[in-house]
Amino acid sequence: MCGIIGYAGKQQAKNILLEGLSRLEYRGYDSAGVCVNYHDEINFAKAEGKLVNLADKLRKTELKGNTGIGHTRWATHGAPDETNSHPHFSNDRKFAVVHNGIIENYNSIKEFLSEKGFSFISQTDTEVLPMLLQYNYTGDVLD
Repeated sequence: MCGIIGYAGKQQAKNILLEGLSRLEYRGYDSAGVCVNYHDEINFAKAEGKLVNLADKLRKTELKGNTGIGHTRWATHGAPDETNSHPHFSNDRKFAVVHNGIIENYNSIKEFLSEKGFSFISQTDTEVLPMLLQYNYTGDVLD
């Protein structure tokens, strides 16, 4: 079980995401993370453990932008550490993904993408999702 929040609006996203995650923290105590889009650049912060660790990190980090996603994690694949915390990114850093659930065939997807030159840093099943987006992206997200 995980907690997921997204925000797109006129206000700065960082504090809104953190507030939303605080309401969802019971859905995952292993780690937490947020990312915010600012001028087509994805900036992020992640922390192992309870949400207070991410909040402490965010006090020292400027994450500007008014679109973002956040996640509290209850680990199913990989250790409950910062590397395995969400969001996960594509190699080109154009896609960021948070996810709740289990991708049963992630090993075969990971092998396929590895053969295509993609590199993975986590032990999670979720990391294949942004890589698949990058692999299939043709310039139009809806396509």
